Amino acid sequence: MSDFTNRCRGSSAALPTPYSLGKVDFDALEAFCHRLIERGIAALVPCGTTGEAPLLTADEHHRVVARTVAAAAGRVPVIAGAGSNNTATAVELARSAERAGAQALLCVTPPYLKPTQAGMMVHFRTIHDAVGLPIILYDVPSRTACALDDVTIRRLAELPRIVGLKDATGDIPRVARLRRRLGDQFLLLSGDDATQAAFRVAGGDGCISVTANVVPVLCGALHRACDERLDAEVQWFDQLLAPLHAALFLEANPIPLKRALHRLGLMGDGLRLPLTPLSPDAGRKLEQVLQSIMPVEEKEAARFAAAHHHLHPRAA
Repeated sequence: MSDFTNRCRGSSAALPTPYSLGKVDFDALEAFCHRLIERGIAALVPCGTTGEAPLLTADEHHRVVARTVAAAAGRVPVIAGAGSNNTATAVELARSAERAGAQALLCVTPPYLKPTQAGMMVHFRTIHDAVGLPIILYDVPSRTACALDDVTIRRLAELPRIVGLKDATGDIPRVARLRRRLGDQFLLLSGDDATQAAFRVAGGDGCISVTANVVPVLCGALHRACDERLDAEVQWFDQLLAPLHAALFLEANPIPLKRALHRLGLMGDGLRLPLTPLSPDAGRKLEQVLQSIMPVEEKEAARFAAAHHHLHPRAA
């Protein structure tokens, strides 16, 4: 694998966008990025679905990417979301992210319009040809109402800067099919937290995760166990994380995530319409899970910090 794709193996975080009084809270975003990096995250992924990207202005999108890049300070890659069902808008977001210093782009299939495979080919090729950054395709048909066929992915992978796929289909047998078609150099990342361990065992390289925002050390430990083929540890971490995966998707992402991070004192839980606050019943369920798992995360975080104190020093 190239240096970039190798750095993106393991557990990466699909970043939420913090708000304060309705405006993006850039200080909270920067502090949150530092926390994730210091707890071993592989890459930061701003301005995706978790980041409420469709609800950001073009200026906010640019500034969120730029501030994430500044916080990362080269310690981990920043993969910026640049998705739209309007190809021209997607190109502008991609160019903006490139100017902001992102190391790569995450480009989702065009939602709502249900383009053909041929249409998606041209869409992604147009973005590819407009920028000089590596591109990771994003297939999440449960949200977009269109799906990338395996053949389309293989054809897109022939383009020099399309280097990977975030696959949120939960179709685990697909991992082996794509690996056979695409070889070992193509980055296969899960976009479905609940099946990420199975995805790795089937031959995947990592996960762009919602859960990793809450428990980055535990998610990283799961992927290290996968790397080292420690089957019992993989199973243990998978079972430990399963209730949190479920709780973070009780309502549409990032509604429960924002509440969890607010509960941990890491950012406000503000959202933009049409997203609305977590319901009381879901909030109680989420709270129970957090009370159970956060002591384990903090214990593992202390152990991780002691073992990796020399890694990723914060920029002065």
